[in-house]
Amino acid sequence: MAWKPLLCQIAWVCRRNVLKHDLAFTSEFKPAFPDVSHMVVFGFGFFLTFLRRYGFSSTGFNLLIVVLGVQCSVLIEDLLILLPQKEDKGVLERITRSAVSVTAVVISAGAVLGKSNPVQLILMTVVEIIVFHISKWINNTFLQVSDSISMMHVHLFGAYFGLAVSSRFSKPSPRSEKNTSTPKSDLLSMLGTLFLWVFWPSFNSILAVNKNKAIYNTYFALAVSAVTAFMLSVLTTKDGKFRMTHIRSAVLAAGVTVGTTAHCIEYPWIAMILGLLASVTTILGSYCLQRCFNPVLKIHDTSGVHFTFGLPAVLGALAQVVLLVIRNWTDTPRVDCLVLRHVGAYCQTISVALVTGFITGLILNFRLFKTTPVSKYFDDQFYWEAPRLAVGF
Repeated sequence: MAWKPLLCQIAWVCRRNVLKHDLAFTSEFKPAFPDVSHMVVFGFGFFLTFLRRYGFSSTGFNLLIVVLGVQCSVLIEDLLILLPQKEDKGVLERITRSAVSVTAVVISAGAVLGKSNPVQLILMTVVEIIVFHISKWINNTFLQVSDSISMMHVHLFGAYFGLAVSSRFSKPSPRSEKNTSTPKSDLLSMLGTLFLWVFWPSFNSILAVNKNKAIYNTYFALAVSAVTAFMLSVLTTKDGKFRMTHIRSAVLAAGVTVGTTAHCIEYPWIAMILGLLASVTTILGSYCLQRCFNPVLKIHDTSGVHFTFGLPAVLGALAQVVLLVIRNWTDTPRVDCLVLRHVGAYCQTISVALVTGFITGLILNFRLFKTTPVSKYFDDQFYWEAPRLAVGF
């Protein structure tokens, strides 16, 4: 299966030599590109290092799927240009948009973290990038949802695609020592959370028409979400202490929730309310999902992508529909049309993610892909040459 990344590389090189594009840096995307790169490489790379014996794989495999996913996404963007009424974009803009798209794959990888091998991750990356672009194209073409909004479905798509894939993997033993964290691994994961928190306002403003509004609304939402996360963490633990899992997940929830609405929220207090609700949804959802939902459906969500990205994205979808109704409430026919389009787009995104994720999970568990034994879950030593990995951090 090593030929797949090589094939993608060859296609990338051919694309750069055959197709002629303006290689000049677009001033609008020049500051945004490094911010998105820092998020997907440093932010998510460290965010997923909370497992005690899976640090090498968390950061290394994250880099692999990011660079592969960006190249696949750019190639798909080139193919979409051939469609009627499709605007040709500059190279830097296309790479930046591809980096945003690959966020879906990184989120999905968190659901199968420690259970999938590199070959499975490569195949999942290629399939998910293709399906995400198809889903986005359906939203843009048939439901007439703007490209900036449909691109921000990336969290919703990635979370539910990953959960569907994870449902086809064998569950690890609940008493597995390797499926735990250490103070050092939690610290590295918190470092990734800080990277994501700092760059999330830039991430939400990349495709926004009003970038300034998107930036400060996202910041206010994230700030309130962080304060709420610390308060709820103390209130929901028996000993009244902070829990790193709560802080790591809930402080980012607001960035996901306001992703589709940050550019159009008129007053910062609305963004702050959404940030509070996002944090509450994440922390309370973590208890409900882990104790009720996941055991019933036999899903093992390693990094909690459902309550970290999935539920906040659903909350953001509801918030966008409510704001659409408030802004256009005097024009009843227009409101009805807008609501149907956006609700349809969200339902289509979730449905496509679940169906294709389930099918992808079935394919990944074929013997051809040498599925990782349950006894080797969450273990760097199965993939990396490092003698000291056996003792963990």
